[in-house]
Amino acid sequence: MPTIGTRGSTLARAQTKWVVDKILERFPNARITERIIRTSADKDTKTSIRAGSATGVFVKEIEEALLASDVDLAVHSMKDLPTRIPDALVVGAIPAREDARDALIAAGSCRRLEDLPPGAVIGTGSIRRQAQVLALRPDLVVKDIRGNVETRFQKLAERDYDAVILACAGLNRLGLQDRIHVRFDYREMLPAPGQGALALQVRRGDERTAAMIAGLNDSPTATAVLAERAFLRRMGGGCNSPIAVYARSVNDTCIIEGLVATPDGKTVIRDSAECSPATANEAAEALAERLLSIGGAEILRSLR
Repeated sequence: MPTIGTRGSTLARAQTKWVVDKILERFPNARITERIIRTSADKDTKTSIRAGSATGVFVKEIEEALLASDVDLAVHSMKDLPTRIPDALVVGAIPAREDARDALIAAGSCRRLEDLPPGAVIGTGSIRRQAQVLALRPDLVVKDIRGNVETRFQKLAERDYDAVILACAGLNRLGLQDRIHVRFDYREMLPAPGQGALALQVRRGDERTAAMIAGLNDSPTATAVLAERAFLRRMGGGCNSPIAVYARSVNDTCIIEGLVATPDGKTVIRDSAECSPATANEAAEALAERLLSIGGAEILRSLR
């Protein structure tokens, strides 16, 4: 009877329900319980996620419960999972990815980024999104925002912001896709590493739980996401860095696009690589090396 650990947000619960339903399709007699775990990000809703100490704030307590055998399976948003995890834990499955793009939701009658007036206020907690939206519209003002999807929509309705940027994947999973005004093209805004994907984490050696989730793994998604994480690891950044990457399979080729930018969007260093799926991690690391060598390292040093 496995116990699944998850955060208590509406999105986290929706993601966990999806995983449970998929497990029950394969193991209809399984008895699965759910345990809500408050993470550091849930306890502190005021400190900016951009803070340097923010690494792992969405997953640390869940991983601790997994290590203590209080839960048997953890469901994370992959983009929240640090590139280095405890040796006693392993990502046992990466399900098929949702839409990895970023979405613009605007207040009032504006429906496109170009419709927003000069000086319009954009809400995002991501320095990656900040850099890329300012590269598109340097006349806009970006302000930090915290809270779950519902809270952000409320702040938008109260006109604290003129628009907010959220992940398409989360809105789709919550059935809120009709609220999206713009789905940014990847040429306009690259996502965070692992955005749109889930990470199903188990204890190393727990063969029973690993077997229950093995069928949920999607090989093309896993190849892409692991390459993105290899890119991020080599770049030396985290979730609060102006780093973006997206990998995808086209026929038998893996295409990886990555960038690093200054927070003000004035400098964007971007490049891409093509490789076989079998060499995706190595190609991602080589891409990161190139970006670092042509100015990326200087950008990241300036932010420390």
